[in-house]
Amino acid sequence: MTPKKHIATPIRTKEILNKYVFSFKKSLGQNFLVDVNILKNIIKHAGIDRKSGVIEVGPGIGALTEQLAIHADKVVAFEIDQRLLPILQDTLEDYNNIQIIHEDILEANVHEVMEAHFETEQPVHIIANLPYYITTPILMKLLKDKLPVSSLTVMIQKEVAERMAAKPNTKSYGSLTIAVQYYTQAEVMMSVPRSVFMPQPNVDSSVLHLVKRDVPPVHVEDEAYFFALVQACFGQRRKTLRNNLTRYFEETYDKESINQKLERIDIDGTRRAESLNMQEFATMANEFYNADK
Repeated sequence: MTPKKHIATPIRTKEILNKYVFSFKKSLGQNFLVDVNILKNIIKHAGIDRKSGVIEVGPGIGALTEQLAIHADKVVAFEIDQRLLPILQDTLEDYNNIQIIHEDILEANVHEVMEAHFETEQPVHIIANLPYYITTPILMKLLKDKLPVSSLTVMIQKEVAERMAAKPNTKSYGSLTIAVQYYTQAEVMMSVPRSVFMPQPNVDSSVLHLVKRDVPPVHVEDEAYFFALVQACFGQRRKTLRNNLTRYFEETYDKESINQKLERIDIDGTRRAESLNMQEFATMANEFYNADK
């Protein structure tokens, strides 16, 4: 079913906002997309088809939700702002394959929602235009929940997308890179200029496509320990691995003990964290974890 007038145009968006006297909340990072072609490209990159189930985070006034409803089997959207519920009921009234849930995605039991709304073998994708201030907490919650989804496609701040898809020995590479790529294969699919949003944000955006891994690319004894150690290694980027680890383990190991452990796994303590690949981080985390037991 094709709508008479797409929501994602400047004129229609203004009409809707004026009709409901809607004011943007900075605290919720609300920026609505007003370019239908970009939305269609996002859906294409996400691999959505008529068999797909979709979880959307933050539908706003329904611009992306509408396009998803046209291309997918069913859309379940989480919206935290109660003021948007009557607007969504109005803008999406022509579609019978959309379910709006008024809940903070950070508090939601997404496993239960998926069981209630999607078929057991149905491919499910997560799509979201995430507020810049809360991108990482939302994404890490969705990844750590280990949801049975095929992929996550998110529109986020350009610099954050670059960090999540970065390679070793680059400025963007860091603990966030490791955390995201442990669970997924990450690729920046397209850039989105700030001019296609209302209101216009202060930063440019990118669409990041994350394909869920069946199993992580490395073996770690304890995931929480692994992530904490990686974060510590990047604590002060300009410092060596040895210095960051000495600071992290100050109550457990002295510098000599740390040197011995690093030598045992053939990692030079004078390197910086950005030069280590994920396998090296995993080997190091396992070495320290087993020594701690």
